[in-house]
Amino acid sequence: MKIYTTPMCQEVVRLAGVSQYTVKQDNNFQGADLVIVLSETETNTPSIKIKLNTFKQIYESIDRISSRLKTEKLHMDQFKEDYSNYVNPEGDLLDERKKIKVKVYSNFIREIVEDMGFSLVEEKPDFLVFPDYMKDTPNTDIKNEIEFMGNQAVEIPSHKNAPLHPLKRAKMRYDILENRLCMKP
Repeated sequence: MKIYTTPMCQEVVRLAGVSQYTVKQDNNFQGADLVIVLSETETNTPSIKIKLNTFKQIYESIDRISSRLKTEKLHMDQFKEDYSNYVNPEGDLLDERKKIKVKVYSNFIREIVEDMGFSLVEEKPDFLVFPDYMKDTPNTDIKNEIEFMGNQAVEIPSHKNAPLHPLKRAKMRYDILENRLCMKP
């Protein structure tokens, strides 16, 4: 079976125990029997579509690939421990997180913020969280809001400015949010 994937998905394919696959830079999947791609990727080839924004999504994607291809997953104990530190805080810490109001600009950030237990709002946020590519947006309303929030505006690296390894990328993003949002003004 010819399996193709993209650089963004490559490490998850490997962690799912798949040893024979081809990484395609250009999304030209012609000749593939199966492609493993991000959920938003358009393809006419039979596919496994995955999400890699949160630790939970990464683990679910690894499970989905492994189950479908009947492979044995690699061990990820260190990352599972990291994950539980971010999303399974003890009672008081979780209650404190729920009190922190966060406005987000991006679906991938929304998923992470929700996973960590912070409250999502549209108005009167304690913090504004945005992807790095929005810093140079032509939208003056967003620029003004970022500037107005000052130190309470938190920039998160997008895919192009983050590690390709999804678990390392997630850990970096969770660390940024943990360090910045848990310091409520």
